[in-house]
Amino acid sequence: MASKLPVWAVLPAAGMGLRMQADIPKQYLCFQGKTIIEHCLDRLLAHGEIAGAVIVLQDEDEHWQQLGYQSGKPVFTAAGGAQRQDSVYSGLTTLQYRCGDNVIALVHDAVRPLVDHRDLDAVIAAARQNPAGAILATPVADTLKLQNERMEIATTHPREGLWRALTPQVFHLQPLLNALKQVIDGEQPITDDAQAVELLGYTPALVAGSAQNLKITSPGDLSLAEKIWLDQRDQQNDE
Repeated sequence: MASKLPVWAVLPAAGMGLRMQADIPKQYLCFQGKTIIEHCLDRLLAHGEIAGAVIVLQDEDEHWQQLGYQSGKPVFTAAGGAQRQDSVYSGLTTLQYRCGDNVIALVHDAVRPLVDHRDLDAVIAAARQNPAGAILATPVADTLKLQNERMEIATTHPREGLWRALTPQVFHLQPLLNALKQVIDGEQPITDDAQAVELLGYTPALVAGSAQNLKITSPGDLSLAEKIWLDQRDQQNDE
């Protein structure tokens, strides 16, 4: 039964993160004594439904082995590609080789170390029920402006019904593999995995997630992530 399929995390970590203005890829920057990617893996692999992880790395990545990351669950690596969709596809094919087709892939940004386990519960449950999968997202709260060529306001867009996509994005393995292969073969630009599935005519479910599920992309995000991490730890200790 679909409800019994194991869930594996796939973390594309082959990007350089140029906006971070750091000498090393941003997933290897540290707070509270660990790298961002270690915090991500700790959070995901501590969840009872996640069986293991596949990390997708640059061919020349020298940092991952130096970490010596240890977990009680299996962690495999795969080679990254030119674009994010290539890297995710590589991670999925590695997962398929290791586990077969009867698996659920939970694709998560390697620089989102703050995802809440309750949100993981919700998005995994939704993906099990929906053949098109499910993603975490937050409703857009800000007013949206469209610019013109002179950097002036051209128009104001209504925000009703608009959501900001987060990760994890969770899908049955084979449909996501098929969707990404079509995108890659057709050289279609996409910005997340759900878009590839949408292009095949499917409608992934939206699951409301916490805005604290921050993607670390700029220097200011790192200190904010540390503060949120500490707040989350203190809340857990108080429960």
